Amino acid sequence: MEEHKGNDREEIFSKKVKAGKRTYFFDVKATRSNDYYLTITESKRKIRDDNFVYEKHKIFLYKEDFAKFVDALQDTVDHVKNELMADFDFSQYEAEAETETSSENNFGDDLKWD
Repeated sequence: MEEHKGNDREEIFSKKVKAGKRTYFFDVKATRSNDYYLTITESKRKIRDDNFVYEKHKIFLYKEDFAKFVDALQDTVDHVKNELMADFDFSQYEAEAETETSSENNFGDDLKWD
């Protein structure tokens, strides 16, 4: 029996976002028929029985849903920023993200979280 053969698709592009105790991975992968899809993985490091384990949650996003997903995400973020937290200054987080991107080191970049 060929276990897991063909389950790992070729990774075309990957972006990692560190967010506190969580890390998000945005990966573009190819199917056997050279079609593309995204996986969005949330990874949280936890301690279990004196060992570190990673709890992972994954979303598969297919090309026909890209625009709907991006629109819904943007609408949701805009609602929080403009309706629920209109008085909050989100610019501090934007500055943090720019700093992290420009000063990001390569430690751990060879790790894969599939």
